[in-house]
Amino acid sequence: MKFLSKQIPLLCGCAMLALAMPVRAAEEAPETAPPAAQTTGSRSTFTPKDFERFAPRNALDMLRQVPGFTIREGEEARGLGQASGNVLVNSKRLSSKSDDIWTQLSRIPASTVERIELVDGAKLDIPGLTGQVANVVARSSSFSGQFRYSPEYRAHYADPRYTNGEVSVSGRQGPVEYTISLTNNANRGAAGGPTIITDRNGAVIQTREDVVKANRDDPKLAVRLTIDGPGSSIANLNGSFQRVPRRFTEHSVRTNVDGSTVVRDLIDKSSARNWEIGGDYEFALGPGRLKLIGLNREEHEPYSQQVVTTFGDGSPALGDRFAQTGDSSERIVRSEYSWKMLGGDWQLAGEGAFNSLRNVASLAELDDTGQFVEIPFPEGTGGVKEDRYDASLSFSRPLSSTLTLQLIAGAEKSTLMQTGATGPDGNLSRSFFRPKGSLSLGWKAAKSLDVSFKIKRSVGQLSFYDFLARRFLDDGNANSGNADLVPQQDWSAELELNRTFGKLGSTKLRLVGRNVQDYVTVIPIGTNGESIGNVGSAQERQIVSNTTLQFDPLGWKGARLDFNVELTFTKLRDPFDPANHIPYGGITDRYWELNFRQDFQGTDWAAGASYEYNHQSLYHRRFERGRAYEGPVFAGVYIEHKNVMGLTVKASANNLLNGRQRWDREVFAGPRPNSPIAFVETRDRLIGPIFTLTVKGSI
Repeated sequence: MKFLSKQIPLLCGCAMLALAMPVRAAEEAPETAPPAAQTTGSRSTFTPKDFERFAPRNALDMLRQVPGFTIREGEEARGLGQASGNVLVNSKRLSSKSDDIWTQLSRIPASTVERIELVDGAKLDIPGLTGQVANVVARSSSFSGQFRYSPEYRAHYADPRYTNGEVSVSGRQGPVEYTISLTNNANRGAAGGPTIITDRNGAVIQTREDVVKANRDDPKLAVRLTIDGPGSSIANLNGSFQRVPRRFTEHSVRTNVDGSTVVRDLIDKSSARNWEIGGDYEFALGPGRLKLIGLNREEHEPYSQQVVTTFGDGSPALGDRFAQTGDSSERIVRSEYSWKMLGGDWQLAGEGAFNSLRNVASLAELDDTGQFVEIPFPEGTGGVKEDRYDASLSFSRPLSSTLTLQLIAGAEKSTLMQTGATGPDGNLSRSFFRPKGSLSLGWKAAKSLDVSFKIKRSVGQLSFYDFLARRFLDDGNANSGNADLVPQQDWSAELELNRTFGKLGSTKLRLVGRNVQDYVTVIPIGTNGESIGNVGSAQERQIVSNTTLQFDPLGWKGARLDFNVELTFTKLRDPFDPANHIPYGGITDRYWELNFRQDFQGTDWAAGASYEYNHQSLYHRRFERGRAYEGPVFAGVYIEHKNVMGLTVKASANNLLNGRQRWDREVFAGPRPNSPIAFVETRDRLIGPIFTLTVKGSI
């Protein structure tokens, strides 16, 4: 109540500020039509005028309003590899791995966007793209800037969030176009409530009252330079520095059936920092163009997790601590030579990627004097290094006026090296050769229907930390470390259909099938150990649908509904019980959301509501299985004014249907599946409503 008495009036005041805009300004706001693409051949184009009703501040605001289009992040590839995802900027991919596409788009002022083009990826001269791709065409000719500030308040447990925001400036000086940004996507999360521990027969063993808090900041300074010339050459240079302080705490008061109490306090924290510099230079050479790309990224990650349990009867406290410090690096050099021949576009690419991790880990126990005393933990300390070389040849050309082919053939050779106690004699080196590539077809089946199909062979990416042992003190689990870990490989097939309905909207259906070799999951190690490792095979099937319905043609001016569905079906043999099949562990296998927006015609007002449902799959370890999730339902509403003294002000209230933080697990007395259940844990924590104010403006 103390929180509500102080924070709710503040939020109401912010909302009233938005309401208090000049009436005349609202009356003078023009009526605008919903976004509708202009179609030329296989390319659909949106201009800034199509987004006027939304008063966008940046390219991200604009792209989010393209009917039926959902931004898809590029695959987490090893090195840079071929292009992926479904967004380009000025027909180019960016040579950066530290920024996601949402961040990159948010730095492009709306005033610099000339148009957004939708085209089938197979029709572009960028190998790897498939399905519907958005190309944001933007050019900065003068100084401009923008900012966003987004404080947030939660009604229960959490600290207020005051530090979430970003500011960026862009401009041009002669041949140099620049963007400088400072971003902090801070978060303040919390939850609290009961946890019930029962035996296998349902009798209560212990009740717990828990409160968790999660505070995170990630301030990041980034610079991007684009240099035109000399001649037709173009160069890009990216640099960034980021700090990521994070702290998670759990305070748990536990009452046993005999009335005795214990208090457990968990502190989980890290203070990572990273920097990256990368760039590319493209120029004409012979009959084609050569592009040279380089990237260097370094990260320092100190981490610790500490648990201390105190007893109500005065017994000495018990405690454990796990700590590690990892230093990782990634260096990439890549070249791409593109030319036209035999009626098509060709590209020959080569890449070298050099990744390494050096990790030092330690364990400690609390002694009778209340001091932590370190104990040996050599299996958590070691180094992992991979040298990977990749080559590919791609070819794309139209087969007819409506059908386009793209073919990529390639292979990679990699060497994995490990130093540490988990390998034979402390050291291990392995080499692999793996073919990969893809075949894509893009078909303009009708003026309003685009179809794309892709078959792909790919190689996955590993976390080097999975090679080494570690402890999870919060839930009593441990990974033994696995020196035999290898990247997973898969064959995938993808079919995408895009159907437009003019001003009424559009819909997209995406079907994906994937057969995986060496799937990465938790596997048995030794007699009683477990760790991240590989299983022989796994299967994944996915259905994704994105639909936008604009009601203007039906007479409901300014109304829009977005409906997104994602269904994932997975199967693999249980590594601990091979007679049975289980799903991938801890993934969102069912998800759907509704987003409604009403822009009130003739005014600067807008309002909206959202509803989403998610379902998490069961996870399986050697001694337990369970499901951890939040929700499963979240709902929210918002009100927005697009011109409060030149600012866009949005006030939102979320989690209005009481989405919870849940964890249900069964812990066994020995290895599954033959051991009896030792106890069942049922967690049900309150998150509560979340109130956010977002202010956007231009500089």
